Amino acid sequence: MTDTETATDGMAALAGGTFTMGSDRHYPEEAPAHRVEVGPFQIDLRPVTNDDYAAFCAATGHVTAAETAPDPADYPGADPDLLVPASAVFTPPDRPVPLDDAYRWWSHLPGADWRHPQGPGSDLDGLGDHPVVHLAFADAEAYAAWAGKRLPTEAEWEFAARGGRDGAEYAWGAELVPGGEHRANVWQGDFPLRNDEADGWYWTSPADTYAPNDFGLHDMIGNVWEWTADWWSAHRPDPPPACCAPAPRRDPTGGKRLLSVDPAAPLAERRPRKVMKGGSYLCAPNYCRRYRPAARLPQTVDTSTGHLGFRCARSAP
Repeated sequence: MTDTETATDGMAALAGGTFTMGSDRHYPEEAPAHRVEVGPFQIDLRPVTNDDYAAFCAATGHVTAAETAPDPADYPGADPDLLVPASAVFTPPDRPVPLDDAYRWWSHLPGADWRHPQGPGSDLDGLGDHPVVHLAFADAEAYAAWAGKRLPTEAEWEFAARGGRDGAEYAWGAELVPGGEHRANVWQGDFPLRNDEADGWYWTSPADTYAPNDFGLHDMIGNVWEWTADWWSAHRPDPPPACCAPAPRRDPTGGKRLLSVDPAAPLAERRPRKVMKGGSYLCAPNYCRRYRPAARLPQTVDTSTGHLGFRCARSAP
């Protein structure tokens, strides 16, 4: 953490600055790399944990989307047997499967929610300091409002994750495992069949297991994906002025809600999507190399999974 960043109230106060957002070297949705400027803001030192979320629910009585039966009116034509409280849980297959069909290792499991992260019969025993998962976007947003905070924009999140290492491949430098030291909870082995657990974890890990980045932030990479405030859109930097290089975009906030839907999805399934960042314990070299600050994916706002959590931000006073 530099002298322009300070820690306060479990948050890092970042001075902001200009950085290169995105990447031209990896997945197409990360391109084009472009210059962005963010103003000063604060961001949580670690993702919100199960203990944190339990305190929120105890204080407010909040019931999450995964704990609530979906309204049939919102899902016309859906099988009524599927409209029960449920969430998506990683279920490793017992044989090699094609890597282009995530349904081979994800199950829509009734009874799975933040209190029961691996489904009925599981609980939070020993997981209080692990990131909370199985939250739809509104569940994360509700916690942030209760805490007097908000969710970070994608630009704020990526600026924070980079920790001042502009253009670096990873949040800590150029190598995934520098000197053999694991710096994040990601998958080692043949995904989705075999996780060698060289980093010591199969599922989630405590939110401060690994060394923080240069801004003092834990778990910006791996462990769980994190919701951001931005509606999904392609990276489209502003056109350059005729006379000179492009000016950095100031505090971008993503696209429009109506344009964030997947146009390839059936009409009844076109639901708005937010940007999630950071990768998770399911990211692997042979499948999903998204354990990098530039990585990004869309997630429908009504979806909850066992590898998606969040952290909060706050505008500078």
